[in-house]
Amino acid sequence: MLRGIVLPLTFVPENCNTHNKMNANTLKKLFFCLTLCTSLTFWAQDRGRINGTIILNDNTPAENISVVLKGTNYTAVSNTQGFYEIRGVKAGSYTLLLTSVGITPVEESITISAGETFTKNVTLSISHEELNEVIINGNGNKFARTKSDIVAKMPLKDIENPQVYNTVTAELMNEQLVTNLDDALKNVPGLDRLWESTGRGSDGAGYFTLRAFDVQPTMVNGLPSLSNGSADPQNTERIDVIKGPSGTLFGSSLISYGGLINITTKKPYDTFGGNISYTGGTYGLNRYMVDINTPLGTEKKVAVRLNAAYHTENSYQDAGFRKSLFVAPSLTYKVNDRLNFFVNTEFYNNRGTNTGMLFFDRSTPLHVNNINDLKDFGYDRNRSYTSNDLYIDTPTFNLQAQMNYKINEHWKSQTVVSRTSAKSEGFYSYLYEGTSTAEALLPDNNLEGLLFARYMSKQNSETYGVDAQQNFIGDFNIGSLRNRMVVGVDYFNRNVVNNSSGYYGNGYVYIGNNFDKFAGVMNAFGVTATSDDTGVLSQAGMNAILSGDQATPSKTKEEIFSAYGSDVINFLPQLSAMISLRVDRFSNKGNLSTSSDDYNQTAYSPKFGLVYQPVLDVVSIFANYMDGFSNVAPGTDTSTTTDGTGAVIASTNTSRTFKPEHAKQFEGGVKVNLNNKLTATLSYYDITVDDMVYSITSVTNNPADPTITTLSTLNLQDGKQTSKGFEAFITANPVEGLNLIAGYSYNDSKLVAGDSDFKGNRPESAGPQNLANLWASYRFGNGLLNGFGLGFGGNYGSESKIYNRNVAGTFALPEYTVLNASVFYDVKDFTITLKLDNLTNEEYYKGWSTISPQKPRSFSANVTYKF
Repeated sequence: MLRGIVLPLTFVPENCNTHNKMNANTLKKLFFCLTLCTSLTFWAQDRGRINGTIILNDNTPAENISVVLKGTNYTAVSNTQGFYEIRGVKAGSYTLLLTSVGITPVEESITISAGETFTKNVTLSISHEELNEVIINGNGNKFARTKSDIVAKMPLKDIENPQVYNTVTAELMNEQLVTNLDDALKNVPGLDRLWESTGRGSDGAGYFTLRAFDVQPTMVNGLPSLSNGSADPQNTERIDVIKGPSGTLFGSSLISYGGLINITTKKPYDTFGGNISYTGGTYGLNRYMVDINTPLGTEKKVAVRLNAAYHTENSYQDAGFRKSLFVAPSLTYKVNDRLNFFVNTEFYNNRGTNTGMLFFDRSTPLHVNNINDLKDFGYDRNRSYTSNDLYIDTPTFNLQAQMNYKINEHWKSQTVVSRTSAKSEGFYSYLYEGTSTAEALLPDNNLEGLLFARYMSKQNSETYGVDAQQNFIGDFNIGSLRNRMVVGVDYFNRNVVNNSSGYYGNGYVYIGNNFDKFAGVMNAFGVTATSDDTGVLSQAGMNAILSGDQATPSKTKEEIFSAYGSDVINFLPQLSAMISLRVDRFSNKGNLSTSSDDYNQTAYSPKFGLVYQPVLDVVSIFANYMDGFSNVAPGTDTSTTTDGTGAVIASTNTSRTFKPEHAKQFEGGVKVNLNNKLTATLSYYDITVDDMVYSITSVTNNPADPTITTLSTLNLQDGKQTSKGFEAFITANPVEGLNLIAGYSYNDSKLVAGDSDFKGNRPESAGPQNLANLWASYRFGNGLLNGFGLGFGGNYGSESKIYNRNVAGTFALPEYTVLNASVFYDVKDFTITLKLDNLTNEEYYKGWSTISPQKPRSFSANVTYKF
């Protein structure tokens, strides 16, 4: 066991990708942290700590409850799970004071001994007026979240919500040593990554598949948040993945028919606290993090919090790196019991190479059908086909301001404004098989391999947007019927300023077994092939290639005006219905240099849900009908006839408009909450997308004169896709110290009408048909092993048809099982965590008409000091 832990403790310098070499500076920093930890541990031996969980009498966590030892500076505040902890307490007798807006202050006498962990769990009784007396109660599952203000745009317990969503908590991410958003999302059933972040303008964030539809992480605190990269998780309190077409409450521009990904950020609280942390690992991983919170002034009406992270990491491949700086200051201001403000800002600057992906030709039959076929030609997953000189910067800025005002006992007003921008500056490249030249060279696979052309673009693009929402949230009775309602209006404005170059050829990459034949063919085209890669991989070389580029600057603009309402009606305490409707007025200005692509559309999106709780707050049976939509820009049907010389004989262009596409979902299932010890959701869904727009291109010959050909492009709106499946999600705390989270999904999706090349097939965006995830951890609470813990879990994905067409054929990625494990030790104010990812060094791939190899075995270690 020791050898398994010690051997991975090798670090790679940031400017070197040679595996398993020691980074002396990194090791010194790690040893320094460990030495500091050991020294302060001895200092803390005569001190104890107090912790516990505070819940309300409806079994939901009590958040932002202030916990103070009277007459001292020892304070804490409960988190979103209701957990609080006060560390470094001197032995003695104290009075524990619980306070918050709306509760009667509660005092409890306690005595703590040296080195003791004293647990005090309480339940607060709540009414419309105040929180009352406390009673002792048990712990809950630290991975569970049973309530959300964002999913339904109103406070609603999960068991009351007819929609399915899954939550990834900050506690889970910390335990798994998550350093990027992609790894955090591996804990969500039915969600799988298709593409790594490319950094490209407008769509550079990572793509995921969710219920067979592609989706990107585009929401923060329920508001639009644009990105051309992968978000840093440092400021994340929880991630909610909301399932199904959710156009009724969240519109259409930034979400998917499969659902949406929302990040809820950390918020300031009214006591001083925080932590500093360092993570180091293989492939040159160095990550420094800080989270500091402090109230301002004696009345503690204002609190500020700073989250920041500096991250550097190399690729496991022969080239590739990532270097980023993330800073997120936030502020809360409680004016009085009725009015408060929250401001969150995020500055993120990321520099790195985009992950190399192999694109298959989309118009000719495949030359390979699986990874083994590709490896037979000598494909090496450790090659990146790029260089560290060809990087791209993706700076992101996000500002959100929220004002909450309590109008009366039944209604409150929420006003929110956000400003967000994402840029792309640098070089983006990809490899594409089957360009016109490559096909001329490779008509019968006569090179005994595959030929990929490298294309590159110099990105210079910015996307920025503004969103403003006004919501009125109510909780009132009409007769005997309880109504929880949100009524709101939303304005969203997005602009794209694009000054990027076009895509230019930059040599060829040969994957095959006959280099001499490849070199001979290249020489015939005037290219001296001294290796299997004939391009230039430097900024100077790319700037030379682009020296004659005449970029065509463009600016596009879209505006959306929306109004929506949603009402949850309790006919009985056990029976409720959700009735919701949204109307969107979509205004697209297209390219501002012309009015030919301007258009306006109006879309309606209803939503209905029903919940019956045979055992109140324990078991619910739910069903929903949900709608999602997508506004579709006008298209142009074209027809061009040429003679044998290529001269145009006739040409026509016909403009065509479309109605919005719509996705409709029917879903039913069961939710369970056993006193927060176990929460589970099991559901079956059926999604149908109608009126899908697609285009068909065809070439026909004149029967009288075969040299005369007509090239036609026709736009149609009769496509249809179905997606059906089952999902299960469980979090549990079966015994003290043991916590687990697990999920499984099965999806059957098919294009039943539309483009003949795809008709009858599983969509390439659908990902694996079966997905499973698991993470289990156990922490010892007594004896010599007190504070010591173990974690184990992983992910399974079945075969994925990343290329699935009737003309070109099918390319399938094999199934994979990736296992991970961790060891952690919590010593007073310190936590030490060791993590080993991909224990078995599984070789696996992701893709979406592309191939992208995934990271092999890697090790990381973390030291965190809490104060």
